[in-house]
Amino acid sequence: MIKKIKVITMAMLSLLIMTSAGDEVSKGIEFQKITLEKAKTMSKLTGKPIFIDCYTDWCGPCKIMAKTAFVDQKVGVLYNSNFINLKVEMEKNADGREISRMYKINAYPTLLIINGEGELQKKVVGMQKAGGLIQLANAVLK
Repeated sequence: MIKKIKVITMAMLSLLIMTSAGDEVSKGIEFQKITLEKAKTMSKLTGKPIFIDCYTDWCGPCKIMAKTAFVDQKVGVLYNSNFINLKVEMEKNADGREISRMYKINAYPTLLIINGEGELQKKVVGMQKAGGLIQLANAVLK
């Protein structure tokens, strides 16, 4: 009886671990809920550039990207390991106005990659598919 309980427990534990690992891999870009200043500090400490998704709640293409390209597994692996990722609602987030002014944002979505000093490395305006996000990252990481 004890042997059966051990086998069942091990099987359930293995299933739980496999399910959890699958969730980690497939969730796409992990956006940090931090301020721009905190992201700059983290960037200086880690050497990672900052990826910023500049969006608004009413932007249709922004919503499509949130459900497709940003949740792509390959995109998530690339961005999570190489960038500090921020998602900034440009009309409601406290950093939105400053980012808009600093980087001359006038259309959504706009994707920015900056360094820890806030210097612009790359700017892309418009909706991107997963392949476009991978190209954007690779252009900066060369």
